[in-house]
Amino acid sequence: MQSPHEGSPHGVSQHYSWATKPRVGSNNPKQFKAMTAWGQLYEADQGNLATNTRVQIKNIKAYYLSKLDNKWHLLQSSTKVEGAAYKEDFSGNASTAADIRYESDGSVSVKVGNGYNFHFWPSGRAAINPNDVRGMFTTVQARLVIDNPIKRDDRSQGRYLLSVGGDYWLNLTAKWNNWSTNEDFGIGKFKYVTTEWQAFNMITLPPVQIRRNQPPIE
Repeated sequence: MQSPHEGSPHGVSQHYSWATKPRVGSNNPKQFKAMTAWGQLYEADQGNLATNTRVQIKNIKAYYLSKLDNKWHLLQSSTKVEGAAYKEDFSGNASTAADIRYESDGSVSVKVGNGYNFHFWPSGRAAINPNDVRGMFTTVQARLVIDNPIKRDDRSQGRYLLSVGGDYWLNLTAKWNNWSTNEDFGIGKFKYVTTEWQAFNMITLPPVQIRRNQPPIE
């Protein structure tokens, strides 16, 4: 949560607080009694030449560190994610249907570009006790896969960046209302997606507390 992103996501203004490095949002849920993990997938700013490559995404999870027992507790866990293609700068909260393919293991793979990212999350939010939250941790896994197997494998030319984060919500069913019903608790580091499965993580704790309360990283 301290080093800069591995690359710049395409179409994101450098004025955005998360454009160049990860950041912690609110570590105090206050009146919020629900949460959800989420992620965002972008083409890299320098361009992406791959046309026969998709990004496979699976195993999105969220945990909270309890003040009561100082242990991490699982809040969300899903092989499959759902989401939509949003404008890269999220202007107007405008979105359209994403190019989603459902994979045999229950995960999904997607393609992004043409001014749109893929913003995704698990199905349904999780309830929290705002008075018991010491920290939040979210994680997801991703890799590059071939789109059409009878065409040339161009994954080596794929330049995709992925980051995971999370939001607090007023409750399990509140609708988005220009940030009055939710706020993020963190946006993780953007890393390049490769042909190997890797985890993308976000945590709200400072390094000294992480060493004392290591999250359940797989």
